[in-house]
Amino acid sequence: MATIRLGDKAPDFTADSSVGTINFYDYLGDGWGILFSHPADFTPVCTTELGTAAKFKDEFDKRNVKMLALSVDGASSHNEWIKDINEVQNTTVNFPIIADENKKVSDLYDMIHPNADNNLTVRSVFIIAPDKTVKLIITYPASTGRNFYELLRVIDSLQLTAYHKVATPANWKQGESVVVSPAISTEDAKEMFKKGVEEVKPYLRMTPDPTA
Repeated sequence: MATIRLGDKAPDFTADSSVGTINFYDYLGDGWGILFSHPADFTPVCTTELGTAAKFKDEFDKRNVKMLALSVDGASSHNEWIKDINEVQNTTVNFPIIADENKKVSDLYDMIHPNADNNLTVRSVFIIAPDKTVKLIITYPASTGRNFYELLRVIDSLQLTAYHKVATPANWKQGESVVVSPAISTEDAKEMFKKGVEEVKPYLRMTPDPTA
């Protein structure tokens, strides 16, 4: 079983899903992706998460991010579960759920943690860039539901910092000031960032969000 770290190439796979056979790389195309695993179908926290994910799809679409969920149950079970999710969450699940009955994908992505449970996937989240490298990994315990506002915030940060020489400070939200990369001198930063550079400390320089 491989351990995936930030910057690694996300493993490709072909698997059955709630919408038929999917190849991961083909599904992502040249966009960003978010893959999130669920311990099993018909579980309460996951039901709320998948319903919430469906409601956030427009926000992910705006950011060119395709969603893909995974559970170790089969596609027919997924489709029955989707009916429940749509009913109790008042939404329509609008993205595929991978059927990983043989745990092939779970093993590829190290989603099963024996100290937590030998058979069930933990709540893992992988955000994958267009070059198919893994940019973020978050693992939640089974008892804690994911915060989709935080996932959007992280994607905003990843996309901003992928194309501009900046980093985002604590609790940053889209449109707020950002940190100038330490690799750039203040003099060069002032040339690069026309909205201005504030030198708080020689190593801490702030500039307005270059995309705002």
